[in-house]
Amino acid sequence: MKKYAIGFDIGGTKCAVVYGSYDEKIEIIDKIKFATNSISSPLEIVNTFCDKTVELLKAHGKTPADIEGIGISCGSPLDPVNGIVQSPPNLPDWNNIEIVKIVNERLGVKAKLQNDANACALAEWKYGAGRGSNNMIFLTFGTGFGAGLILDGRLYNGVNCMAGEIGHVRLSEYGPVGYGKAGSCEGYCSGGGIVSLAQTRVLEELQKGKSVSFCPNVESVSSLTAKIVGDAAEAGDELAKAIYAESGKYLGRAVSVLVDLLNPDKVVIGSIYARSTELLRSHMLEEMKKECLPINFSSVEVVPAELGDGIGDIASLAIALVD
Repeated sequence: MKKYAIGFDIGGTKCAVVYGSYDEKIEIIDKIKFATNSISSPLEIVNTFCDKTVELLKAHGKTPADIEGIGISCGSPLDPVNGIVQSPPNLPDWNNIEIVKIVNERLGVKAKLQNDANACALAEWKYGAGRGSNNMIFLTFGTGFGAGLILDGRLYNGVNCMAGEIGHVRLSEYGPVGYGKAGSCEGYCSGGGIVSLAQTRVLEELQKGKSVSFCPNVESVSSLTAKIVGDAAEAGDELAKAIYAESGKYLGRAVSVLVDLLNPDKVVIGSIYARSTELLRSHMLEEMKKECLPINFSSVEVVPAELGDGIGDIASLAIALVD
C-alpha cells in the first residue's frame, strides 16, 4: 500500500516542497520551488512552506490528513529531538526557529527535522547505494564535505546532532581552506577545495610561461570551477588529472580515518565523487591501502551514490518515511 509524504528542502538560496509516495521505492510526484531570499523572515519562509504544501496537495486531490508525515532537511546546527533550527551559516537570522512545532500546528501533520547530510545518508541507505548495509557512511563531497552515519542499523546524530563533521578534521598543516581550517578534509575534498588546488597549480604553470588548456591566462584563474577542471581531466589534460589525483589522495586519507574509527561495511560518496569516480577512485584506494588497517580495508566497499542530483528531494521525504 502506497504511503504519501511531504519533504521540505531548506537551502541558503533555494527551497523546495516535495510531494512523493513510497511503495518499495520513493517516487517524486511533484514539487514547488521558491527562492529563499525572496522572503524576508524565517517565520515567513516556514509559513510559505506550509502554504505551498496545501497548494501542492490540493493540486493532486489530497489534504494534509492524507500524508504520512513531513520531513524537513536543513543545514546544521540544529536540534532534531526538539525540532529547532539553530543558526545555520547559510541561513541568516534563523536563530532557534521551532520549525517542527510551527509546522505541526499549521498543518496538523507529524513533522521531523534532520540535517541535510544525515537526510542524504538515510536516503542512500534505504533507497540508494547503501541498501542492505547495517553500518554505512555517506559522504557529501559537494559544496562541503560532511558525513552521515548509519551505525548498527540506525542513524547516529551525536549529542548536538554534529556527529560526522569530518570536513573539519585537519589532514595537513598547510593546504586549501575549507570549513574555516587550512588543510582540512573539506579543503581538499569539495568543489571549493578542487578550485583552490587548481588555482594554485594553474598559477604556477602560467607564471612559468607554460600554457594551460582549460585556463588561458592569469585573469581566468579566478573563474575556475571544479567542473571546468573535471571536464579538462576527462578530456585527458595532465594538469587537471593531477589536481583531481591530489583531491583523491586526501579523500583516501579522510575515508581511512572513518573506516578505522567506525569499521563500516560500506562508504557511499555523493556529488563530485559520483560524477567523477574514475578521476578520484584509484588515488583514494591507493591511499586507503596505505592508511587503513588491512582487516578494515578488506571488509569495506566504497561506492558512488546512486540517487544523483535528485537526492535532496528524496532525502527530505526519507526523513518522514524512515524511523
